[in-house]
Amino acid sequence: MFPRAFPTAHPLAAYGWDQGFAQRFTPFAEQGLHPGRIVRVDRGRVDAVVPDGDGVRHVLADTAPVATGDPMRVPCTGDWAALDLGAGEAHVDGVVQALLPRRTAFVRSTSSKRAEGQVLATNLDHIVICVSLAEPLDLGRIERFLALAMSGAADEEPLDAVAPSPARPVVVLTKADLAGTPEGVAHLVADTAFAAPGVPVLAVSAATGDGLDVLRAVLAGGTSVLLGRSGAGKSTLVNALLGEEVQRVQEIRDRDGKGRHTTTTRDLRPLPGGGVVIDTPGLRGVGMWDAEDGLARTFADVEELAARCRFHDCAHRSEPGCAVQEAVESGELSARRLASYGKLQRENQHIVAKTDARLRAEIRREWRQKQALGRHMMERKRGPRG
Repeated sequence: MFPRAFPTAHPLAAYGWDQGFAQRFTPFAEQGLHPGRIVRVDRGRVDAVVPDGDGVRHVLADTAPVATGDPMRVPCTGDWAALDLGAGEAHVDGVVQALLPRRTAFVRSTSSKRAEGQVLATNLDHIVICVSLAEPLDLGRIERFLALAMSGAADEEPLDAVAPSPARPVVVLTKADLAGTPEGVAHLVADTAFAAPGVPVLAVSAATGDGLDVLRAVLAGGTSVLLGRSGAGKSTLVNALLGEEVQRVQEIRDRDGKGRHTTTTRDLRPLPGGGVVIDTPGLRGVGMWDAEDGLARTFADVEELAARCRFHDCAHRSEPGCAVQEAVESGELSARRLASYGKLQRENQHIVAKTDARLRAEIRREWRQKQALGRHMMERKRGPRG
């Protein structure tokens, strides 16, 4: 039976095991189960790392006991699990009997027409948004990732008065060696920082090694996930961080600059300098999923301006006393950023409304009120008839 508290020298400490997870695991330890971290998921089975003496070993485990119809509750890379080793069929090492509550998670909406979320990685300390400088910078896409990254609330309730900290986003501009002069790279970093206020923005090159030491220092001691579209250089960056070729890398297509899906699974690997990193397949689409809080944090500048508008339900279009439009006209706020904010707000509201009948009714009511206000303002502009 496992003790109620694990020392810091516990074999799984290098994979993120700490006192909080140890406390959560106590009832499972009393049942004779073993702790393990899921490092890969593949077709209903998981590869997990578990204690083995003073070290660790990898085991293959069946997930049937935790299989549910809820896509948000399926085992995911980064999850901590309670395993029954030796149970199950002959060709597996054990069975996942339970998952520990998640501290954080990165969730997007699925590409299907159904209102479903997809969990890409869990128990994260850093969410690394990888963007290639070998192609034009898409600030709207970065804002989309940031909104989701800052909405990574999970299902763990604090055991004491201190709640788990949310995952911290980091924007990494990869392939900096292909972006031209150092001055040009500096401008791209500045543009990105303007779209990601308060978020670290790093320019790195896996080919030359520039910026890698800074990134290693940021990621040391925690769990990080690398996210981005195909061709963003995630696998190359993982290889550079690990100091060895663990991920196969392909050249991007010449005709459109897009990558082919080199990585096909989400794999968790320990970093030489401490911490672990999760590489992920390229994401073609990243839909909003319950990202209201993340949008507010990503667009804190817009939200602050909106609080000064004359009408509390201002749509920031043509309403009188709109502080947001005034900021756009003065140059304080870019029209591009306001458009991105509105687009993501509408998309997030749409996906949330799909699963909330009460919210759908509220949206329809607010829309009718705004239409009525718009007609009233147009009539005032036209003046009395006759």
